[in-house]
Amino acid sequence: MKRNPIETVLGAVVLAVAVMFLAFAYSIADLKAVTGYEVKATFLKVGGLERGSDVRISGIDVGTVTSQTLNPETFQAQVTMSIDPSVVLPADTEASIVSDGLLGGKYVNLVPGRASERIAAGGVVSKTKDYQSLEDLVGQIIFLATNTGETK
Repeated sequence: MKRNPIETVLGAVVLAVAVMFLAFAYSIADLKAVTGYEVKATFLKVGGLERGSDVRISGIDVGTVTSQTLNPETFQAQVTMSIDPSVVLPADTEASIVSDGLLGGKYVNLVPGRASERIAAGGVVSKTKDYQSLEDLVGQIIFLATNTGETK
């Protein structure tokens, strides 16, 4: 079988464009974990939150989930996060696990409070909201729709 030099050159061009695309995508993706001070939060359920997931305030990445463990005494999920040192969280900050769209991944959303005290390195976010799955929300809607308010 005889090879055509044009096919070889065209194949090389396609490979070069693919490598340039991958390099561009990697440079834009910002895949590195945020390094900073450690903060923990406890949840009843994490709903598919993974190590490496984002921690956001107002949609801006300010940290990374570094680990998840099960508290052997309370059987609750303890999520450890690394927060950017430039972000100082008030003591009454609230953490919730939310979904990034219908098919997106999960992330921790922080809502800072107004307390003058701050969460120190190694501190705990005490106000948390657990992950609400689509099934939980549908169940609540069905309960509200079928509840007539009558008590027996």
